[in-house]
Amino acid sequence: MKHRIVVLGAGYAGAVTAGRLARRLHRDDVEIALVNGDPDFVERIRLHQLASGQDLPRRPLREVYEGTGVQVRQAWVTAVDAERKTVDLTGENGADTLAYNTLVYALGSTNADHTVPGVAEYTHNIAGKQDALRLRARLGELGPDGSVLVVGGGLTGIEAATEIAEARPDLHVAIAARDGVGGWLGEKAQRHLRVVLDRLGITVHEGADVTRVEANHVVTGTGAAGAAAGQIPAQVTVWTAGFAVHPIAAATTLEVSSTGRIVVDATMRSVSHPDVYAVGDAAFAEGAGGRPLRMACATANPMAWQAADALAARLTGRKVPEKPIGYAAQCISLGRRDGILQRVTPEDQMTTTVITGRAGARVKEFICASTTWTIAHPTMLLPTRRHRVPAAREAQSRFITT
Repeated sequence: MKHRIVVLGAGYAGAVTAGRLARRLHRDDVEIALVNGDPDFVERIRLHQLASGQDLPRRPLREVYEGTGVQVRQAWVTAVDAERKTVDLTGENGADTLAYNTLVYALGSTNADHTVPGVAEYTHNIAGKQDALRLRARLGELGPDGSVLVVGGGLTGIEAATEIAEARPDLHVAIAARDGVGGWLGEKAQRHLRVVLDRLGITVHEGADVTRVEANHVVTGTGAAGAAAGQIPAQVTVWTAGFAVHPIAAATTLEVSSTGRIVVDATMRSVSHPDVYAVGDAAFAEGAGGRPLRMACATANPMAWQAADALAARLTGRKVPEKPIGYAAQCISLGRRDGILQRVTPEDQMTTTVITGRAGARVKEFICASTTWTIAHPTMLLPTRRHRVPAAREAQSRFITT
């Protein structure tokens, strides 16, 4: 019998894991199923572009994996039973249950509301394609002098605010953060960010702790910088103040972190269930220096490579590779014509090397395009060999001789 591998989620981590496994394992020995709710691969790191009115090319998953042996299943995951080794799905044909020998959990993350009243009712986000399209439609309804507030001063918030401001210079765009906007960046990068925000006419509210969201404004308390409590007007509020994982893993017997991420070892294998791997935002893993890897596209592909290669090695009886995952850079797009590349250490600490302006934008675009390219080229065009799985091969041999 074939060894069945089920990959849940076709974001960056899940998509690369499925494709890489298909190139590492002989298709006579394994069956790889990739389950995803959307029929297309979604470029999550470009959703701020989609929300601002730009069109992104479609990448149907069935076309991406055509001829690879990966079976794409369009369905939504509703539950995982780690003891029975089954996954409950709901799709076009109703409810179904899928059994597995090995599970790769890559369901990613969604928007985190931090239990702030009004977020669910009155805000938009760009955590998923449909979310970005809803924001796009709402922005299209705003006339000149309309007001947009982006809550969150991290990478997602900065990219959303600058993209919207550049695409719609007729709008009043603001960004609010409990701490500083881009405050973790190096000094040179922060200076450039301030220049760009000012050039695009984006109002910056730092030390603004949003405590409630209303239909046409947000209410703020006293933030970290000591800003006075008050209100910030906003016809459209975009919430980018962090991400949270789906609750499915926490509802299983898998060991999870306090935030619901599956705890894995250096090979991305669950510490409680050796037949389960987790990659991407859904995994709680240590990186270089023993620090937990943050939710980011920068870690999605390395985690996928690690998991696929370790799983393939274990199934085929070869040495399991283990290499700490480290960082190289943080990239921020500031509209289509500006950007920041901040070099970091493997432990994610800022260095003095920074590329800004049009050069930064070109580097960021190259990285985004390369990341998507790896979905169809998960082994980076390096020579590959599909290894046989001894257990499956023996089972097939016994079946033929009896």
